[in-house]
Amino acid sequence: MYEPKSYDPEKRKLLSILCHGSIFFSTLVLSVGVPIAILFISDDPIVKENAKESINFHFNVWFWGLVIGVLGFLTLGLLLFVLGPIGYLLHWGLSIWAIVHCFNSPNQSFRYPFILRLL
Repeated sequence: MYEPKSYDPEKRKLLSILCHGSIFFSTLVLSVGVPIAILFISDDPIVKENAKESINFHFNVWFWGLVIGVLGFLTLGLLLFVLGPIGYLLHWGLSIWAIVHCFNSPNQSFRYPFILRLL
């Protein structure tokens, strides 16, 4: 008889929170290494989904940061002055929302709204 594999809910919660919280480690490319490593190490499907979503969010933050940076340069900093704080509020707010979701609902993966998904 087939029995579905059970996963440790505390480990699931910790790894999922670590995936989404890694964006706070630094704004460098190194912070995406945490969810990439967790994606390859973990066998938990919920943790893998959270890791993929976190990687997609990293890519989106870098892409939109580049777009805002270039537009800020072209407008002599005016657009950067206006959109920079909004971008950081969205970046931090969505990350905190993901962490709270993973803490409260560890058996459901988090999906960021309005992002482009490569994975």
